[in-house]
Amino acid sequence: MRPKTKVALLVMFIMTVNLVYAQSDSKKKEIIAESEDAKSEFIKADKEMSRLFDKAYGYVIFPNVGKGGLGVGGAAGNGSVYEKGKQIGTAKLTQVSIGFQAGGQAYREVVFFEEKKTMDRFKEDRIEFTAQVSAVAAASGASANAKYVEGVMVFTMAKGGLMYEASVGGQKFKYEPND
Repeated sequence: MRPKTKVALLVMFIMTVNLVYAQSDSKKKEIIAESEDAKSEFIKADKEMSRLFDKAYGYVIFPNVGKGGLGVGGAAGNGSVYEKGKQIGTAKLTQVSIGFQAGGQAYREVVFFEEKKTMDRFKEDRIEFTAQVSAVAAASGASANAKYVEGVMVFTMAKGGLMYEASVGGQKFKYEPND
């Protein structure tokens, strides 16, 4: 398959995912409920994470991120945004990656913001993760030694699927405040 064809297919995939996940009011309520369930799952996997949820200035939980690729890959998901423990809006996550990868997977992701200025950058759609940002796999005790990097800390938890990957890519976010 030619590189231009791969890129065109990836763009179509991301556009389709965005259409499927169009955020109607009922979809937003579903995302919020799934985010609360995902928060419980993160804490269940690592009891110490409850401390992070309590102390972070804000966080966003993506309960269902779908990722797939064959050479060129992509990921997308919707999440719920919290500031000082209060649900304030929703967010979309998109990711494009290039490199050795084959397969698909589903996972949860939580992004913690240490302070107001980092949270404000997120709300202004000015947070973007590059290859230098790494996520910690949520497991018992994993959060005990985790540190903020430039005011952000990321945890992921696999939900299913199988994916082989050694790729470079970045995540972008789009914040939408509650009405």
